[in-house]
Amino acid sequence: MSTLLAFLLTLGVLVVVHEYGHYRVARACGVKVLRFSVGFGKVLWRRQKGDTEFVVSLLPLGGYVRMLDERETPVAPHERDQAFNNKPLWQRAAVVAAGPAANLLLAVLLYTAASWLGTQELRPVLGAPAAGSLSERAGMRAGDWVRAVSRDGTEWQDVESIADLRWHVTQAALGGERLQLMVSNAQGQGTHNLVLDLQSVAGQEVEPALMQRIGLGAPYSEPVLGEIKRDGPAERAGLRAGDRVLRVDNVPVLDAGSLRERIAASVRDGEPQPMRWQIERRGQTLELTVQPRLHGEGPRAIGRIDAYVGRPAETVLVRRGPVEGLVQGAQRTWEVSALTLQMMGRMLVGEASLKNLSGPLTIADYAGQSVHQGLSYYLGFLALVSVSLGVLNLLPLPMLDGGHLMYYLFEGLTGRPVSELWLKWLQRGGALILLLLMTLALSNDLVRLLGQH
Repeated sequence: MSTLLAFLLTLGVLVVVHEYGHYRVARACGVKVLRFSVGFGKVLWRRQKGDTEFVVSLLPLGGYVRMLDERETPVAPHERDQAFNNKPLWQRAAVVAAGPAANLLLAVLLYTAASWLGTQELRPVLGAPAAGSLSERAGMRAGDWVRAVSRDGTEWQDVESIADLRWHVTQAALGGERLQLMVSNAQGQGTHNLVLDLQSVAGQEVEPALMQRIGLGAPYSEPVLGEIKRDGPAERAGLRAGDRVLRVDNVPVLDAGSLRERIAASVRDGEPQPMRWQIERRGQTLELTVQPRLHGEGPRAIGRIDAYVGRPAETVLVRRGPVEGLVQGAQRTWEVSALTLQMMGRMLVGEASLKNLSGPLTIADYAGQSVHQGLSYYLGFLALVSVSLGVLNLLPLPMLDGGHLMYYLFEGLTGRPVSELWLKWLQRGGALILLLLMTLALSNDLVRLLGQH
């Protein structure tokens, strides 16, 4: 239920802001607005205010502003100057562009508010990279603290959290660029540079698995045991909470993540194998034999020791001041807009996976998750969707605001509007393209939710 409510709230806010942009500029240009609708279909609620009827309709997937227009309904002579089609070209273009502009402005404000509130983020200290990953080949090791990144080796940007690092990596990966990392150990000592060559992952689907392929997986967690369950393999082996694991079968343990992988992979021929552990307890080194238990069946069977492995990853509060937060809000909106356009361009020419398209089910899922994480996270998610909506509507496709702007560009260059015949065929073509995109996005949503990606 919370996911549904978060989804409806997200759609409601974005649709109202988008349509209000059209409405406000139309009124400023002297256009008579007949209806302001949130949603489509059967009207659930209505209210008349002046010349405009405000309504909420049954289907919440969008909205519209209906203006007085001689091309749609007869207009009385005394109202012709209030008809949209009789306004100067620049005013018509301003009314159309105001919707996407309102979404982009909203994104700036939302990103700013989120940065003012601040969020608890994971410190950019990384666990052991996956074997054979880009990070491992670049020289990344468990416990490395990424302090800054650079694309040219000259201009460096500080990295405040793992989320911040993943954002920089995502931008570089989509562009197929090399990203330089300035890293130190977890205590901030021994700074050196590494280079991630991200050309091999350019255009791949942007998802958590991409970061795993790059080698940026879980944050660093010390290989220290927490709570030990009664009568479990760990307790029977003599392990205690606070034990630091140094080696398993004479192989050094780098972090808690690699230790959990070793335990899970202890199954051979359907049976968990005993493991020789070297631990440190109160300054003393001990050796114990740990016999994991079997969990699951068949090829999915893994080993378990019934103990909490690892300490909680360290977090930092990321918060901005009034001016700095506003600057970051504008900068993040610009970066996400540029990244969205870049991704769309790469998908268009076949250089990026069409699986990157997301639809309403994914949006609903992420909306619910962000609400549970806190207000700042939800505001950031809302800003991201607002940017996507603004950029999408500016695409030069018939039926979108960008398509209408293209019509006005043609009119401005030629001195005559697009013919009715061309408008009819362009609208049909645009409707077909949008239907295909919506079908593909919904298909991607279903695949993601069914766990087949």
